[in-house]
Amino acid sequence: MKTLIEPIRTFHDHRGSLFEPVGAEHLGDKQNVHVVLTAPGHVRGNHHHLAGTEISVVTGPAEVRLKEDGVLHHVAVPAGETWRFTIPAGVAHAYRNPGPGTMVLIGFNTELHDPAQPGAVRDEIL
Repeated sequence: MKTLIEPIRTFHDHRGSLFEPVGAEHLGDKQNVHVVLTAPGHVRGNHHHLAGTEISVVTGPAEVRLKEDGVLHHVAVPAGETWRFTIPAGVAHAYRNPGPGTMVLIGFNTELHDPAQPGAVRDEIL
């Protein structure tokens, strides 16, 4: 399986924005959901998972870097857009917030998070 990158339809009005990070077809096998708020200039991720598939949903502006089959891929998520990344095990991923505001990332994983036996391996790519 290769990484799947998809823009997500986002609705905007005077109150702000709304999007559905995943549909019903993605929810059945998820064991972990986490929300990450990242300050400008900082990086999250820089790891790969030993097992499971992770869906990361990020609202831009964001710089995303993936390392798949030894090849680095750079993806720029434009400001105000929301993109979904479906990342199989073994693919390194990292997210940088170029600022100026807080970057929002929502992660869904098919594996439970166990702090005693972390399933992520450090892989600094960004």
